[in-house]
Amino acid sequence: MDNTLNIHPAKVPDTKKIGMVSLGCPKALVDSERILTRLRSDGYAMSADYAGADVVLVNTCGFLDSAKEESLAAIGEAIAENGRVIVTGCMGEDAAAIRAAHPAVLAVTGAHQYEQVVEAVHAAAPPTQGPYVDLIPQLFDEAGVKLTPRHYSYLKISEGCNHSCAFCIIPDLRGKLVSRRVDAVLREAEKLVAAGTKELLVISQDTSAYGVDIRHQPREWHGREVRAHMTDLARELGLLRTDDGTPPWIRLHYVYPYPHVDAVIPLMAEGLITPYLDIPFQHASPSVLRAMKRPANEAKVLERLKGWREICPEIAIRSSFVVGFPGETEDDFAYLVDWLEEARLDRVGAFRFEAVEGAAANDLPNPVPEEVKEERFARLMEVTARISAEKLAAKIGRTLPVILDEVGEPDEDGDLGATGRSQADAPEIDGHVFLRDVPAHVRAGDIVQVEVEDADEHDLFGVIAGSD
Repeated sequence: MDNTLNIHPAKVPDTKKIGMVSLGCPKALVDSERILTRLRSDGYAMSADYAGADVVLVNTCGFLDSAKEESLAAIGEAIAENGRVIVTGCMGEDAAAIRAAHPAVLAVTGAHQYEQVVEAVHAAAPPTQGPYVDLIPQLFDEAGVKLTPRHYSYLKISEGCNHSCAFCIIPDLRGKLVSRRVDAVLREAEKLVAAGTKELLVISQDTSAYGVDIRHQPREWHGREVRAHMTDLARELGLLRTDDGTPPWIRLHYVYPYPHVDAVIPLMAEGLITPYLDIPFQHASPSVLRAMKRPANEAKVLERLKGWREICPEIAIRSSFVVGFPGETEDDFAYLVDWLEEARLDRVGAFRFEAVEGAAANDLPNPVPEEVKEERFARLMEVTARISAEKLAAKIGRTLPVILDEVGEPDEDGDLGATGRSQADAPEIDGHVFLRDVPAHVRAGDIVQVEVEDADEHDLFGVIAGSD
């Protein structure tokens, strides 16, 4: 009698795969990363295309009507290409509009509703791991799924906003300010840097207000007490070090110009954080700012900019402005242009005012005709492009640190080119530094010293110092 025990291992089911389309701002991108991290811990794999996905997630933007149209189009494309679609994100707050346009969607959830999204995925494509496989811990890096390149990461420090700007519905979509614990933020930052991040982009709806809702509650971090406050957080982030002992770039976004922002500028001068501030000024005319219900609109911003530049000459200021806000007169617009001529901001984005369903600005009198919006937009961009070109031309001949985003393939002569960014350039929204004759050993994510040889309205051109 054969006493051999014949064991036939059970066939492990194919892993379910998730596709992801992430629209909108970096804050939404972080939401997508968190959702995918949770799903990967539940045994799902990621799909790079529609065809390979068991279900597709579309993380929507609902800030502007044009963004809603883009979101609806993306949902429609996902349904056409795959058929099994779950919708989340800011536009998810208007589930009726989504279902009216696309009744085939499987589920709709709102912004940063991680648990609801995961539950919807479980219902639509149940995880297929067997009872024994489930006992094996999932293997993934502690920093979680990243949708950005390895060398830079977004660090979201809070959700929501306490302001009631007339053109904005973010508080309706994402709620009031909810700050994360400072030790949790620093722990995430530490893990990201340990995993290879060389640039941390700090984001929120209002970075300057971080910790207000929790009374700047202190927490212990590495044996010392740290407050949940923008300046304390910036200082601690500046103490992080990469594997080679160098400090990562720390870039602050969505900074409202409250008085305590002044305390951050010396940290830039000391080299603790990147000399860059993203401040959403939106306008300069006092009457327009009042109509917008913008916070801190009485601050003497031009004087403060001058003071910041005296403390840290390398500081780069980026901002965005709205033209054609209801009631904006030609004098208001001229005031804005004159202000920009004096402020000489490094990076400027502009938007034509667009009505957003539910925003208070929709009820304001004296709407600006579309043709006037277009004309003012063109004039504004012409002015800011000239200022940018002048400021970039002043960098020709200097040597600047540049982080490489992409290294190209050799051309017919075997020469390599690369694309990077200076400390004055955030990914996706600012300019680039284009490099020629790059040494073969450099890689994306390297921070190199670049001799600037030329410039145009938005970008710099150069070569790695000492490589010629």
